Amino acid sequence: MEIYSTEEQQVEAIKRFWKEHGNSIIAGTLIGLAAIYGWHWYSDSQKSAQEKASIAYAAAVKKVDGGDLAAGESFIKSDAAGQYPTLMAARLAKEAVEKNELDKALGYLDQAIAHSDSDTLKAIFNLRKARVQLAKGDAKGAKATVELVKNAAYKAQAQELLGDIAVKEGDLAAARSAYQEALAGQEGSPALQLKLESLDSKG
Repeated sequence: MEIYSTEEQQVEAIKRFWKEHGNSIIAGTLIGLAAIYGWHWYSDSQKSAQEKASIAYAAAVKKVDGGDLAAGESFIKSDAAGQYPTLMAARLAKEAVEKNELDKALGYLDQAIAHSDSDTLKAIFNLRKARVQLAKGDAKGAKATVELVKNAAYKAQAQELLGDIAVKEGDLAAARSAYQEALAGQEGSPALQLKLESLDSKG
């Protein structure tokens, strides 16, 4: 802003400035306030939805533990926020496996995978799904499912499972290779070492 020699000139300059820019300044201020209010509203809304989902999940889990699996299925179909529907589907899958209802378990695991937006959870659920498929005798399907696991943190577990699948298929050379690779990522695992040593007795 130019330098003014008198107060009158300064006052007139301020008046002109507000006349030319006042509306845009006010509008900008209102937009800024609206954005701040909108963000706080969104944040509070998200927090409220998560809290409601948490309470609903806890209530559904209690019913499932009491044998009411339908309550868990209803919860999965609800619009609960976050990963809660995913966790419920995984819980129902575990219940189904314990009852040897493997087809049901696969269905629940598919729901868990579909609901999840976490690569970590998807890796865990795909490994569980592959184990169930292998238990059903579907080695080919199990192998395809394991190959979906790209998360480096689960590479060793995936390789161990590929070794189990290879044993089931009678491919001991592939099993040995997979177990050795898994052992490199799970150094000191007695169970895995035992699997590797057991291949010698199988020829």
